[in-house]
Amino acid sequence: MELSKRLNAVASLVTDGYRLADIGTDHAYIPIFLVSTGKIPAAVAMDVNRGPLLRAEENIRTYGLEKRIATRISDGFAALEKNEADSAVIAGMGGLLTIRILKEGADTVRSLKECILQPQSEIEKVRAFLLEEGFFFLREDMVEEDGKYYPMMKVRPPGDESDARNESGWEAPDEEEYSAEGWDAAELQYGKLLLEGKHPVLQEYLQREIRIRTQILDRLKDRDSTDVRRRITELEEELKIAERGMDHYAV
Repeated sequence: MELSKRLNAVASLVTDGYRLADIGTDHAYIPIFLVSTGKIPAAVAMDVNRGPLLRAEENIRTYGLEKRIATRISDGFAALEKNEADSAVIAGMGGLLTIRILKEGADTVRSLKECILQPQSEIEKVRAFLLEEGFFFLREDMVEEDGKYYPMMKVRPPGDESDARNESGWEAPDEEEYSAEGWDAAELQYGKLLLEGKHPVLQEYLQREIRIRTQILDRLKDRDSTDVRRRITELEEELKIAERGMDHYAV
């Protein structure tokens, strides 16, 4: 099975050998790909709607993976038991829905070793939520596909202090660095790890963001009304944050 660039990037963040829970699985492409390639031993594909789950089950049968990929109707983590999975994927959902799913499934989420998240909107709110709740950022990635940009992240849920080191030797970072107060507006908006790593796709995205906002501001400069002035203020702040992000690439 070939995945889209977006889904392939999400799948690549799942740790080898981990049992997967795919939340909002739709066609079950990610669990099918990971199980069929031998990267993971088993998965649970879950969706809140019966229609997508029927498509998932059909695809799973096509690849002969019924014994290794279970399917369940589930609103978020509701149908997943604690310690039943090591990794969870939540991809392609809005940011506020992603936050709700993590909040409502908090007990189950704490039993996981990692969460792979690819919110489609309000990603700065997702990052702020994760930091405030004590999640640790392990990795961030970003891809461009068909003119759209998709940031994603791999995070470790808060849990037992004895589990502060994973199999690859990762150590929990300083609490201050991984608190919401430790990230500035550009890092929350665009991703601290992406900026520190000077991710090339993020650079393209920042250049586009700066260009678009500059063009809009140029069109608004000769107009004057309360709404226009408010919009100009918003755009100038957004431009300032994007330019602060671009500063990382000048170093």
